[in-house]
Amino acid sequence: MDPVIVTGAGPVGLTLALALARQEVPCVVLDEGPGKDEARPARTVVLREDAVALVERLTGTSLTGPGCRWAGWRSMRRKQVTRAVEFGDDADPAPLHIAQHELTGVLRAAAARAPLVRIAADSRLDGVEQETSGVTAHTRGPSGTWWRGSYLVGCDGPRSTVRKLQDIRFPGRTAVERYAVAALRTELPWPDEALLHRMPPWRTSGPSAGEVVARPLPRGVWRLDWLLPAGKDLVTPELLVNRVRETLTGWAEGETPAYELLDTGVHTVHHRLARRWRVGRVLLAGDAAHLLGALGTQGLEEGLLDADNLAWKLALAWHHGPHEALLDSYQQERRAAIAARLRAADQLLPLLRGGGGLRSYVPGSARGNDALLADGHLGHGALGLPGSYAGSPLAPENLSGEVSVRTAPGAPVDDVRVTAEDGTFVRLRDRLGRGALLVVLIAPGTGVWDRKHWVTAGIMPRLAAAVTALPHRAELLVAESYPGAAAHTVLLVRPDGHLVTAFNGVRPADLYTAAEATLGGTAPEAERTTRSTGAAAGSR
Repeated sequence: MDPVIVTGAGPVGLTLALALARQEVPCVVLDEGPGKDEARPARTVVLREDAVALVERLTGTSLTGPGCRWAGWRSMRRKQVTRAVEFGDDADPAPLHIAQHELTGVLRAAAARAPLVRIAADSRLDGVEQETSGVTAHTRGPSGTWWRGSYLVGCDGPRSTVRKLQDIRFPGRTAVERYAVAALRTELPWPDEALLHRMPPWRTSGPSAGEVVARPLPRGVWRLDWLLPAGKDLVTPELLVNRVRETLTGWAEGETPAYELLDTGVHTVHHRLARRWRVGRVLLAGDAAHLLGALGTQGLEEGLLDADNLAWKLALAWHHGPHEALLDSYQQERRAAIAARLRAADQLLPLLRGGGGLRSYVPGSARGNDALLADGHLGHGALGLPGSYAGSPLAPENLSGEVSVRTAPGAPVDDVRVTAEDGTFVRLRDRLGRGALLVVLIAPGTGVWDRKHWVTAGIMPRLAAAVTALPHRAELLVAESYPGAAAHTVLLVRPDGHLVTAFNGVRPADLYTAAEATLGGTAPEAERTTRSTGAAAGSR
């Protein structure tokens, strides 16, 4: 079968290609550039733990080297510290801050090692044709040619050629916010801590909204963002240098500390959402499908989650034949998650920037504007909380024996330690992204006994038989505990790590129904045949 064509060799396109290759789907990545990226220290992203785990799982490379885990966070208003957070435990892991070119470099290196990923440099897309059996793409450039694929995914950024060729509208708001940005090497009074400083006392005049954010990077480098007033006033080099000196002097409460200015820029935030994310065998992901980034660093992470959501669905369709409901669910789930964040930003940011009260808009909230804004930076609250697929069309209905755990259906599962089928102890996140459903039994005490002593005892044989009979490949894992789950609770987890449901014990019929719903209603015919043949052989 023809490979999947991915247009765009940025972090989203490379992540999608690696995620598909992990599930034995070949990919061609069309890169309109020369195959390397310009170093821009001022262009960075902040990733939460699930996105960090995704990249590390696909690349086999720790991001802690090229990126920086925050030691803490502090919010300040004028001279007062209004909030201080220390990171360091698994319950609330520190966000990771990394330059985008460093992230892309890690992904490129992994793609170069992947036999099923081919990157075609200097290949600019200018035509797409599709029919029932596949897609044909044409590129121009030194190696311009025709490419044949099974599907095509546009990860080609805000000016997406794929989106334009499919005549997909991209409505939204332009220049929601603007930031002056600088990357510099210096020493600040808060080593390795990120800082949100609102209304700094030294800003008594000038065109400023009175808000600056400092985020650490490795090797003593910092990214500083100054929120600019509305309008299109030119940000000159002189203005940026003055802002750097003024800010550093204010924080040092004296003379300007030594610094080395590495990179500058202006970051303009747009809010846009494509009307459709799928047209037959052509799909969109990342900035081609949405523009977010209200707090300066959020948009790329959502693109990585697009790739994670799409990869297992596209891989299943590639291996077992088209499964329309499953592919349609990609747009329904991810577009709803992005739309919720855009609505929150559009409703709350004007109030936060204007200093208006929030209690009439957020019932029951006693937090101030600064706390809500800080939550957005930290990945919490209305502005920063990761998307959930609670309203997914893949959610099963009318099942008996369902129970609640701390993770709501549709939300990402916690990364607990589990015993794999070969008896080894692994993290739950390590088993994601392989295309298999995960069935997790909560069985206290199993962690202190060798697997051979309990794998044939109690409810395990019955659960193992139920897992074997599921309409899609599944892996049975055992955990000593899971937040909010009683003993003998059974969790069903999607290949992208989102919880489908939880049962109080072994319920083969309900487990089968839930798995079938997760596949969009029914498994493709080819997979049903394979599974039934395998189950029959196993019974003999």
